[in-house]
Amino acid sequence: MAGAEPLEPSGSPQKSENPENESVGTVVIAGLANLVIAVAKLFAGLVSGSAAMVSESAHSLADTITEVFLFVALRRGAQPADEEHPFGYGKESFVWAFIAAVFTFVGGAGFSIYHGIETIVHGEEMGAFVWSYVVLAVSFVAEGASFLRARRQVAGESRRWGVSPSRFLRLTPDTTVKAVYFEDSAALIGLVLAGAGLLLTELTGNTVWDGVASIAIGLLLFGVAAILAHTNASLLVGRAVPRRVHNLIAADIQSIPIVVAVPTLLTMQLGPGDVLVAAKVDFDDDVSGGEIEAASDEAERRLRARFPSIRYVFLDPTRGTAGRNHVNGGVDL
Repeated sequence: MAGAEPLEPSGSPQKSENPENESVGTVVIAGLANLVIAVAKLFAGLVSGSAAMVSESAHSLADTITEVFLFVALRRGAQPADEEHPFGYGKESFVWAFIAAVFTFVGGAGFSIYHGIETIVHGEEMGAFVWSYVVLAVSFVAEGASFLRARRQVAGESRRWGVSPSRFLRLTPDTTVKAVYFEDSAALIGLVLAGAGLLLTELTGNTVWDGVASIAIGLLLFGVAAILAHTNASLLVGRAVPRRVHNLIAADIQSIPIVVAVPTLLTMQLGPGDVLVAAKVDFDDDVSGGEIEAASDEAERRLRARFPSIRYVFLDPTRGTAGRNHVNGGVDL
């Protein structure tokens, strides 16, 4: 199956163009754009009386606060390891990203669906539509600019990993980039839905269409929040590396001359750019302890050279069966 086989160290995502700074820039730009757009949408919604526009304002406000959480995730997760947290703070970035996903669900999806149902049941007084159309057009341009930056980063990262952008989004542990990409995509679709609801309401004089658009926006946000929450929950629990990477790690260890087999290989994503590798390795019974130590050092050097994201390598000498290696482990995404 196609997998995420990293490139050589010079082309690795962790070593190229400082991806952490690139992610921070992506998050900051998205947050500023969403804040300005939220205010404009709220103004247009109050003037026009459109539930879809008010929902879009809540959508953008939720996205703004989400970007704040993602910014905190990047900063907190980048703290160096210490005695209290010997494996670093990488998983804290997943915690804040999970909170951001939950907030998108509660603050954006919940409000939009509730407001849409209220509009359908009780109706609403509609005002001038022109302000809403102007704000929607300007918002589309602003959201589009933010989306293009996120897409450019995703395209660059996927090229370095040698996979398609869609597969990279499934594989990447950098949940901030994934969140911005999906939220900006949802924002653009939401603007189209809001515009369609306004147009149908104006043409038919029936405000039900505006309410339906608001509910559709809420369901869209619910879908995005569910995807992001599931990804972050999986990483928090302790997700392994992709299956192809697992097999390549096993093959690298197996390629050491005195290694007979790798019966157990465990990996865990400690943060967006940190991986832990733990393996039980069967060494040749006739070699000395010094040779085993040298082989272990060589295996660690090879793994870190090929996979710069590997931060910790623990090898445990154990008895095994020749050729009986732990392959096809890891996560199959």
